[in-house]
Amino acid sequence: MINSRTVLFALLAPCLALAGCNLLGSSDAAGKSGEAQKPAGLGVYSSLPLLWGESDDIRGFLSDGQEQGWAHAFIQAQDGLVPLDHLADASGVLPLAKDHVLLLAQPRPLTPQENVALDDWVNAGGRVLLFADPMLTAHSIFALGDARRPQDIAMLSPILGRWGLQLEFDESQQPGERLVDIKEGAVPVNLPGRFRIRPEDGSCTLEAAGFLAECRVGKGQVIALADAALFEDAHDPRDAQRRRKLLETLLARVSVGIGRE
Repeated sequence: MINSRTVLFALLAPCLALAGCNLLGSSDAAGKSGEAQKPAGLGVYSSLPLLWGESDDIRGFLSDGQEQGWAHAFIQAQDGLVPLDHLADASGVLPLAKDHVLLLAQPRPLTPQENVALDDWVNAGGRVLLFADPMLTAHSIFALGDARRPQDIAMLSPILGRWGLQLEFDESQQPGERLVDIKEGAVPVNLPGRFRIRPEDGSCTLEAAGFLAECRVGKGQVIALADAALFEDAHDPRDAQRRRKLLETLLARVSVGIGRE
């Protein structure tokens, strides 16, 4: 049954950016591994080929010889991996335990029910690492308009607004990979966006000129990056190792505080 909150997400998406989240605690705690409880597992919801490769037929899809990127190997090696094909089950609940971390990497637009389920899960103590790319540059074998193609433009305004964020894109910037420095290191980006928050809300903090946002949402936490080029294939094994380490440390950062009230 659709409740009133679901209707609000569906009808008032432009206004949701006015909503805030609770005051963020010190991000320095992310470096204190002694305060973090290791998550029980990793939930993954993404339009990117992180769990399965791209193929235009079932034979190629199932082939052991199919070439996979570094991110595929990294994610498949995670303990307690939970692939998700939706964020709301029949009862309207996100089907993931709160002691897991949820990786949202360029997800497809969420339904009103999924927006509500995700928001409820985070408020109850869930942890989210979000990559929201306003102009995806990753190569795909599928043409524009093909449902199998990764989401080209992040369309997450309702849930971002609920958390006090707005994703913006500078159309005047030039394409090409470059590095953006955050606490965990230099992140490769290509046509990234930036987040905005209402300064008077004090709900989130920003790093690297808005490239990264960290929000405390109820008992949970959200770390969002405005680009997904980190997941692109690296031609140099050393570059792949650096990307893998960055993702690992970002997941560790969002894991701090799991299991604590």
